[in-house]
Amino acid sequence: MLTMVSMDDDTDHELLAFMRKALGFDPAPPSKSPPDTGVLRSAEYIYDNAIDVALDMRSCKDAAETILTCMQHANYGTQTWDGHALHPHSKDEEQIDFIFTMDLLNFSFWPDDPRADYEVDYAGNQESGYWSLVAALRRALDEGIPITSPYFWVDTDTCTDELLTHVFRSSTATPIPLLSERIACLREAGEILCDRFNGSFVNLIREAGESASALVNLVVAEFPCFRDEAKFQGRNIHFYKRAQILVADVWASFNGTSYGTFRDINTLTMFADYRIPQILHTLGCIIFSPPLDAAIRDRRPIPHQSTWELEIRGCTIHCVELIRREIVTRHPEAAGTVNAVLIDFFLYDTAKEWEVQGRQMIPPHRTRSIWY
Repeated sequence: MLTMVSMDDDTDHELLAFMRKALGFDPAPPSKSPPDTGVLRSAEYIYDNAIDVALDMRSCKDAAETILTCMQHANYGTQTWDGHALHPHSKDEEQIDFIFTMDLLNFSFWPDDPRADYEVDYAGNQESGYWSLVAALRRALDEGIPITSPYFWVDTDTCTDELLTHVFRSSTATPIPLLSERIACLREAGEILCDRFNGSFVNLIREAGESASALVNLVVAEFPCFRDEAKFQGRNIHFYKRAQILVADVWASFNGTSYGTFRDINTLTMFADYRIPQILHTLGCIIFSPPLDAAIRDRRPIPHQSTWELEIRGCTIHCVELIRREIVTRHPEAAGTVNAVLIDFFLYDTAKEWEVQGRQMIPPHRTRSIWY
């Protein structure tokens, strides 16, 4: 029979705790769930209340099978990110600096005139879109300009607006869009990194404790220019496109190891931008109302945070999540290797390939903002 023990100064508390645990008197500690970014819930709310954007469920199911088959055939994974020649490959803190700079400025490359892209000539190739930014950063580093250093961004005597204009110069007559906004992002983020994180994004990665969603939330909390939020029908909405792709790029570039070790990478969603709704529409997954369809095809501007824009972005996130769930339901063995991040990467690369091939697709919607 167990008897009560007097809790005096002679009690061996460590032994008592061990005995209680061995006898099953102490409940197991609750499992720690990853933090919630709110992006998936926001997307589902938009989808449930959308008027001008809808999803075709049969096409989503068909697309899931097609996407998985193509990804498996191409052996598509984190190593694909590393396979792009322009991406950094040093596997050190310099690579982290490059990725942070890249995703800090990763927005709005489409030209007002679709016949005249902003392009950067690098290593004999004319790069456009996202790759024009990566090429511009590489070109600057080759020229001895420390463009990935936050301490450089805040040194306005050396890092002048004129020098930054030179860094992002175009090889065509079309300048990079939103240059002043990009410079503002560099200045603001540089001040925050230098004042609070010893000038390195690595310190935020360490603070997040190998949690992708915690790192997204930390980035959004610390850097206003990553705080991609809106209101839709009275509810606060989170998209966090650039914050999520920043974490995903760190993960993919280190192949899920070292700085890229995140135990909850599967909590990230796709990254709501221009290209993914374009290809999902081509696959029949996303349907636009006739007025919205006409506006996109006519390349009419769709205002930032308008109902149309929010519905496109939210329904795209929800669509990719449904595709991911369908893949896992049909192929449980793929649960550990296919997530929304890789589906996004794959669809983006495919959309770019189809564009080069001249495949008929609806144009990307035209919303000018720093968020994507």
